[in-house]
Amino acid sequence: MQNSRNTPYLPPEWTPQSGVMLTWPHEHSDWCATLAEVEPVFVEIAHQISLRERVVIACWDKEHLAHVEQLLKHTDAILDQISLYAVPSNDTWARDHGPITVLEEGNTPRLLDFTFNGWGDKFDAVLDNQLTHRLHAAGAFNVTPLQNIDVVLEGGSIEVDGAGTLLTTRRCLMSPMRNPHLDQHQIESLLGHLLGVDRFLWLDNGYLAGDDTDSHIDTLARFCDARTIAYVACDDHHDEHYPELKAMEEELKAFRTRGGQPYHLVPLPWPQAKYDEDGHRLPATYANFLIINGAVLVPVYDDPADEAALARIKDCFPQREIIGIPCLPLIMQHGSLHCVTMQLPDGAL
Repeated sequence: MQNSRNTPYLPPEWTPQSGVMLTWPHEHSDWCATLAEVEPVFVEIAHQISLRERVVIACWDKEHLAHVEQLLKHTDAILDQISLYAVPSNDTWARDHGPITVLEEGNTPRLLDFTFNGWGDKFDAVLDNQLTHRLHAAGAFNVTPLQNIDVVLEGGSIEVDGAGTLLTTRRCLMSPMRNPHLDQHQIESLLGHLLGVDRFLWLDNGYLAGDDTDSHIDTLARFCDARTIAYVACDDHHDEHYPELKAMEEELKAFRTRGGQPYHLVPLPWPQAKYDEDGHRLPATYANFLIINGAVLVPVYDDPADEAALARIKDCFPQREIIGIPCLPLIMQHGSLHCVTMQLPDGAL
């Protein structure tokens, strides 16, 4: 979509991209005990992205950067497509501490650096909140300008359709631990101004056990185009999620496109329950896919529903290659594939 207006425009994920940002796990994070399991997931994500666009990777320090570089050299990744920077982080969830990129008049990109407070001060996020600024200072985003926004917002909490509509959850954006001074009208006004949206679809239902984000939309429901929403559907009446996800489904059915038509809804399969070693349920979701140039990277969980999930997502993106990425190690820290990535639209690198 060409932006001929004077307002910013947040492009949907399926538009052309310059690259994707990753923040690599390290021994100073909660990944310390499981680095051997989780690093191959990051290697495969970086490999697949590098075949199609650039990859920007934040590493803890220069020694860690050299380690990551060696890991990538042992793959078929296109190393010339990968740029590594020594910038420390608390954790790896680039979707939420990375920049949200809007296009301004003439399709000129601008990076918006919102405040990240660890999903409502649940976790230490001081380094993560500084990461985009430090990467920008290091030249990671070329000459793309950066604007600091003194409002808490995570990239995983919003979905846009490219036609002025934003999909989100009230449980997250209206959380009193994020922006208690803002009511819904003020949030809509602010995001409308910054992101160029003028229509908001608010979900009141939907959650995943083990999720720390207060129901990020990218774990529940995703725009695949301006008329299609893929969403998590639970068909097990005995599962704790069934009532809420059924209620969420009814909300989605009631939503209308800008033209007044019902959305084409694509229910995603429900994987078997996954637990950590302490018996806590983990948030396995097929909705946490990443759209990149020519492909969709889909989290899979060594589950009987994996193949059906890949097929459903292929129906949503018939012109793209669908690539399953084993993500069981990621959900051990309560996130998945989309959560560890942040796409950068065409022109941002």
